[in-house]
Amino acid sequence: MASSQPNMERFLREWRQDALNKAQYESAIFIGDKLLAMTNDDNDAFFLAQVHFAAGNYTRAQALLVKQDLLTSNPSCRYLAAHCLIKQNNFVEALAILGEHTPTHLFATNAKRKTTQGVRAATARANSKTSSRHHDQGDDIPEEDISNRRYEASMCYLRGLCYAKQNAFDRAKEAYKDALRIDVQCFEAFSQLVKNSLMSPDEEDEFMQSLAFNSIRAPGDDPDMEDEPADYVQMLYQTQLSKYHNPHAFNTAIESLSTHYGLENNADILLAKADLLYTQCRFKDALAITESILMDDKYNFAVYPIHLACLYELRKTNVLFLIAHELADTHPDEPCTWLAVGVYYFTTGKIADARRYFSKASMMDANFGPAWIGFAHTFAAEGEHDQAVTAYSTAARLFTGTHLPQVFLGMQNHAMNNMTAAEEFLKTAYSLCKTDPLLLNEMGIVLYHQDRLKEAVKMFASALKIAAETDSDPHAWLGARTNLGHALRRLRKNDEALKEFDQVLRDGGKDAQIFCAKGLIYLDQERPEEAVQVLHEALAIHPQDPIATELLNKALEESAEVGDIGLLGTADAAIGGEISEEGAMSGDLASFEQMLGEKKFAARMKLARGRRTAAETPGQSGGVKDKGKGVARSGRRGAAGGTRLFRGDQEGVDSMELSD
Repeated sequence: MASSQPNMERFLREWRQDALNKAQYESAIFIGDKLLAMTNDDNDAFFLAQVHFAAGNYTRAQALLVKQDLLTSNPSCRYLAAHCLIKQNNFVEALAILGEHTPTHLFATNAKRKTTQGVRAATARANSKTSSRHHDQGDDIPEEDISNRRYEASMCYLRGLCYAKQNAFDRAKEAYKDALRIDVQCFEAFSQLVKNSLMSPDEEDEFMQSLAFNSIRAPGDDPDMEDEPADYVQMLYQTQLSKYHNPHAFNTAIESLSTHYGLENNADILLAKADLLYTQCRFKDALAITESILMDDKYNFAVYPIHLACLYELRKTNVLFLIAHELADTHPDEPCTWLAVGVYYFTTGKIADARRYFSKASMMDANFGPAWIGFAHTFAAEGEHDQAVTAYSTAARLFTGTHLPQVFLGMQNHAMNNMTAAEEFLKTAYSLCKTDPLLLNEMGIVLYHQDRLKEAVKMFASALKIAAETDSDPHAWLGARTNLGHALRRLRKNDEALKEFDQVLRDGGKDAQIFCAKGLIYLDQERPEEAVQVLHEALAIHPQDPIATELLNKALEESAEVGDIGLLGTADAAIGGEISEEGAMSGDLASFEQMLGEKKFAARMKLARGRRTAAETPGQSGGVKDKGKGVARSGRRGAAGGTRLFRGDQEGVDSMELSD
């Protein structure tokens, strides 16, 4: 019955709220229970259930809601009851309360905003115009209806969590998207979509344009504020999307948020910048940003996947050791802790230990992408291709929107010389992301080994073009440029090939094999004196290189005899084992092969071992580089991520393998 002492009720509510504000849950529960006994009001019962939930008393909160018969009264009570069941891992019962029907009638009207529209509006705030679109959305909607709409969106989010726990990831993705269609401010649903890579970059962009950001209303009646909240939220969301798509919109959003809203030092904005730098292989720059974030907030665990990946790429084993030990001492219940330990062991070559800790991290959080990818990399590092394929397949099933697991599957099949399967996996990856230079390079490698040289050249050239457009570190793409040079050489486009090899040398690729490749071209062009010069440079780098030695001997003979010998096909056979299809011409070629004899065979065996090292041993020449190419390059959220996913040291083929 209603209390006859309204002043006492007001006093108890203020006391209860004060205790809750100070996180004194026992006091809040004690006073809230007395207040409920006095009023028997549904609002007081719901408030008490919320306090129980905040205190971790999930069973008591649910029991109170059931006892007061609140589950059918309004969406907020059903939401809280279902949330209590999810916290107790009772997902079937939670779904029974939530239901599986989506309230599509609550979907906000789609205004089809362009991705950069909000950014332009924010940067031109001084010239902002009044708009009637908020009135179109219904400014006169009662506050209670708005609250119920938001709870309905939150229930869609909880429904997605239940589906994800049941491994129904497609249904989970649709539930999260429905939550945002009802309430674009349901950031938890957006975070699940992005963090777990449930949408491809193109799908993310399309979904962003479909969201009704114009339904966001600012408090008050100021017409100058009519558009600003919608633009602000859209820009914040834009910074969280995949960095492989629409970098212009990302950079514009970052600039506007930094200059107009003072977020230049915000951790989330800085982390988004670091993620972009990481995809560009600018590891030192990314590391500088993550270090600045951790200096202000040492236990911001969202930063650690990229931070650890950069440390691995840069081979900072001492820093990894210190981070792993500190996190193990202070936060043993965090998956990132054991990811750090696994990365440290992976860096130091202790693969079995790394696998154990990656596995531990993935068991603590089944949706922790970096741990799954790291776990798979450990099998690839030991040449256990079948187990690596199984692990990568699991990652591909869990993170359906990212292309990286498909890339790794293609690389593993390539390492097993299963080119058809490798091509299929890489095509699947390409359907998810068409702007990753690593993927294009890997596709070019497979095409190269299928003798589809013109297509391979296009892929290598596309990879380098995208890397240049995104301002990637040129040194990270020396392998792709070297591969392009070899493909051009086999097409007998010698001048273009020389140009690419010279660019590799200018970018820092001082490798004996590059000089050997140039020597091959000079010999084929009947320029033995220049061949002698570059082969001397090759031997200066690697004095015991048998290929450079034999080619130098031949070049000296050519120079002395001024013969007319075409050596391109022979040199191809000496370096990789396959005579190019354009052929090199019998006669003196046969005598040269005979002269090479056992040394040629030894060189081939040595290169075969090199291929296995490059293609089957991620971890020896890269850091947390999940990218595999001629010369490995790291790559997500991962993700990861990115995110996203943990970037593994997956190398494909090294550059001289492409001289087959």
